[in-house]
Amino acid sequence: MMIKRINIFVLLMGIFSFATQAQEKLTLQEAISIAMQNNYDIKISKNNLSIAKNNANIGNAGMLPNLTGTYSNGGSYQNTRQTPATGPDRVITGAKSTNNDIGADLNWTIFDGFTMFANYDRLKELQKQGEVTSRLAILTTVSDVITAYYDVVRNQKLVIAADSAIDISVFRENIAKTKLQLGRGSKLDVLTAQVDYNTDTSNYLQQKNALQVAKVRLNQLMVRNVNLTFSVDNNIDIDQALVYSQLAELAGKQNPNVQNAFINQKVASLNLKAIKGARYPVVSLNSGYSRTNSTSPTGFNQKFAANGFTYGLTASLNLFNGFLQRQNERNAKIDIENSTLNLDKTKLDVSTQLLTAYQNYSTYLDLVKLEQRNVDIARENLDITLAKYRLGSIAPLELREAQRNSIDAQNRFIEMQYQAKLAEITLKEISGNINLSN
Repeated sequence: MMIKRINIFVLLMGIFSFATQAQEKLTLQEAISIAMQNNYDIKISKNNLSIAKNNANIGNAGMLPNLTGTYSNGGSYQNTRQTPATGPDRVITGAKSTNNDIGADLNWTIFDGFTMFANYDRLKELQKQGEVTSRLAILTTVSDVITAYYDVVRNQKLVIAADSAIDISVFRENIAKTKLQLGRGSKLDVLTAQVDYNTDTSNYLQQKNALQVAKVRLNQLMVRNVNLTFSVDNNIDIDQALVYSQLAELAGKQNPNVQNAFINQKVASLNLKAIKGARYPVVSLNSGYSRTNSTSPTGFNQKFAANGFTYGLTASLNLFNGFLQRQNERNAKIDIENSTLNLDKTKLDVSTQLLTAYQNYSTYLDLVKLEQRNVDIARENLDITLAKYRLGSIAPLELREAQRNSIDAQNRFIEMQYQAKLAEITLKEISGNINLSN
């Protein structure tokens, strides 16, 4: 019965191996490219950027004239009685009056205390902020995709490690059965080997499930069918040439959060400039054309028609508005102070995140080297232990211990590689230096 169960498992493993080979081989570059085209956050940020670009024009800043066309047509029906000083009353029933008016009015503010120029500069800064926000969405998405991709790689490697543990357990169980048949072993050794086999199988199935969950997450980030299955490369390549001073310099220039905080400071200064513009007079040019036709049988003139142009210059100055001007300027200055504080805070936060990530990066690089040596030592120890177990010179528990040590070393090595990669991704994201094509 046990042999049949092992054979079935080996068959299933063969089917799984064949299915893995038949799956789509997804590279990191392909995953990033798909996400760049499909990801919702990137699309939304690009749409918001388009809105900011559309808003950044001189018309929206108030620099262009306003031209308004008007048309009206109406009339009335009236019953009238007119009593002159002399003579009989004049009675008109159903007197129809009409009025038709068409015209165009032009108004152009040519000076408003430089407020329009401040508004235009503010709109251009908001466009820059939209570009930075869009870039932040792209950096975040690419960072998430790279992280999710290497999570799939990690779990795929852990599945292979769990599979190797099953192979050793099958080997151990077969030897235990053979010894029992030859009268050199015990039933207890066989049962213990079967328990360990079941334990390793359970670990394998759980790890296989974790791999599928990681693939679903990556499919979600790429915005494609989450049921699609694929395989990935088994290598976790770590960039070991990152230098903290260079990253810090890049972060000060390229970090999107720092750039946004700097733009907010400039916008606050421009808002104050626009508010101060209310202290100056507002000068406007106005002109218009109108054409009017009307009839009134009860009026002095039964028909009236007129057309012509109007023009003028208007100037206004706010002399007093209940101290609101002073209040608005004070609030704008406080906004500038807050934006400066926020910029300093953002720089400090970014520096803290960068230093923390770099410390993790350096530590994990050392741990990767250490765990690589441990893997080699544990594998050599397992090979020696297996050879001794074949000769019957050691107990099954010693083989199991060597097996556990080897698997644990492999798992730790894979985990340290993954953590070092995460630290590398974090450093490049903070410094705004992620290669979008990888």
